Amino acid sequence: MANIAHLSDVHFGHHDPVVVDAVEAFLFEKRPDLVVISGDFTQRARVKQYEMACAFIDRIEDQGLKVLAVPGNHDVPLFDVVRRFVRPLDRYKRFIDDDLCPYFENDELAVLGLNTARSLTIKDGSISHEQMQLIRETFHTGLEGKTRILVTHHPLFAMPIGDQGELSKVVNRHDDALQAAADAGVHILLAGHFHRSFSKSAREMVKNSGAALVVQAGTATSTRLRGDEPQSFNWIEAHRGKVDIEVHAWEGVNFAPGKPASYNYDGENWHFAGTPAPVAP
Repeated sequence: MANIAHLSDVHFGHHDPVVVDAVEAFLFEKRPDLVVISGDFTQRARVKQYEMACAFIDRIEDQGLKVLAVPGNHDVPLFDVVRRFVRPLDRYKRFIDDDLCPYFENDELAVLGLNTARSLTIKDGSISHEQMQLIRETFHTGLEGKTRILVTHHPLFAMPIGDQGELSKVVNRHDDALQAAADAGVHILLAGHFHRSFSKSAREMVKNSGAALVVQAGTATSTRLRGDEPQSFNWIEAHRGKVDIEVHAWEGVNFAPGKPASYNYDGENWHFAGTPAPVAP
């Protein structure tokens, strides 16, 4: 079994320092095998905001924890037009990670991150044909028995974003991207962007999506909330053929775990299996 802490949309520059401290305390105590941060490290891609985000990652890594990160649309400058189009992610590369397609692998996991943030799209995302080929090549062979996870900031297809059945825009080339993930046998799609937690089998949402489990994270530390959903992050326990997901939500003084959701994989589809039984002490 491997444990993943899935954070997203930390938005330094529009964050709550108390919540940041609580996230760090949780990570240092639980010590996941991997900390995934799926984009939007900053509010407006300014140097001071990147410095705070960098310090946050440094503190996590100084505790011996592994971090895999991808940029989000807020990590591309919005008002600095020259930098936005000439060097959109140079500050991200300087302060966070110079690899925009990071990869992590251990005995249980194979995790690939992809940058979906672009200069031309203010908030929407895109995936290139080169990135689709990277998905296929990365998850091609030699990963039998490992949970294959693809991390992006923007989800690969339309997601519910409100209480009235509204759906988000899709990433550019989403059909081809989903086909690449299906061809590569990706098991789990991790993303953020909408500040709402969510999990569901992709095939229940999009007919030709492949056999992935979609897992969205809320905002971990931002004060920019959506509706009545507080800051939160996902705690994921990945077994072979089974995933347990627990959303930890901010309750004013600490993060409290919600009701966990368990999914079983039969080789073709993910099936919701309810709440996992508690482990005996």
